[in-house]
Amino acid sequence: MYGLVKTRRFTKTSVTTSVFAGFAIALSGTAIAAERPFGLGTLATAEQIAGWDIDVRPDGKGAPIGSGTAADGEEVYAELCAGCHGDFGEGVDRWPILAGGLGSLVTADPVKTVGSYWPYASTVYDYVYRAMPFGEAQSLTHDETYQVVAYILNMSDVIDDEFVLSNKTIGSVKMPNQSGFMLPDPRPDGQLASAPCMQTCEVSTKIIGRARIIDVTPDKQ
Repeated sequence: MYGLVKTRRFTKTSVTTSVFAGFAIALSGTAIAAERPFGLGTLATAEQIAGWDIDVRPDGKGAPIGSGTAADGEEVYAELCAGCHGDFGEGVDRWPILAGGLGSLVTADPVKTVGSYWPYASTVYDYVYRAMPFGEAQSLTHDETYQVVAYILNMSDVIDDEFVLSNKTIGSVKMPNQSGFMLPDPRPDGQLASAPCMQTCEVSTKIIGRARIIDVTPDKQ
């Protein structure tokens, strides 16, 4: 980490740690490599940092200014997304299904889609903007991303046709499985017969075979 460097001087009786910060240089934005602690690299510009700082929190913080509705997103989705995910989010060939599967997570054959599985609308926005369309990541504008996400959410009846998804409303969207990432686990294969042991546990061990008997021990040379 630039701006925070630790140097240590060792003696027989103690270890002295000195810490110095270069935040003043970083804030000035004018430091050159020779002025840096290790003489390496250059300071990132505000524009470069903005290019990486694109995550959106579940409460909507960090969402870029923009908006869109499902009606707006239908055309964008048809042009850029339907080729892989299908006109109605049903998935083409082996591409992921985006819609449907509501209520299936507690069955033996769960269908994980944006509507049935994903916990927050912000997660959908973050992923679509960061990684889609496939092969053309981050080519969508903020408005186009809101439009596509609104259309995807509408296909699973998470929001209605007229809901305006924006930086101001994305944190208020309630996803069907929002509470599904907390215990107790509702999945059939996640149920426990009894309370799990957390300390001083005694687990019975039953030997069902020995290497010598089942003939997997190499012969001595």
